[in-house]
Amino acid sequence: SCAKDGVKFSASGELGTGNIKLSQTSNVDKEDEAVTIEMNEPVQLIFALNYLNFFTKATPLSKTVTLSMSADIPLVVEYKIADMGHVKYYLAPKIDEESS
Repeated sequence: SCAKDGVKFSASGELGTGNIKLSQTSNVDKEDEAVTIEMNEPVQLIFALNYLNFFTKATPLSKTVTLSMSADIPLVVEYKIADMGHVKYYLAPKIDEESS
């Protein structure tokens, strides 16, 4: 979920649950460790963790990753690769079967 005060990542499964919250940071000694949050509207989405885990294999290619979320479009995970371009992954959120 993304809100004004930060981005919260939650996972749950057979072995347990976990949460981590990232808040925006601006006074960081290392720019590549900064967290920047640009939000138009709060959003809460559910994704398959195994796909997100697969996307992290591109992490060594870039110092930064951009996550773009919206209720109307798939999640975009973008790794910018210096002057060469970028790698983008798209992932549609899970459909809530209870509301269908």
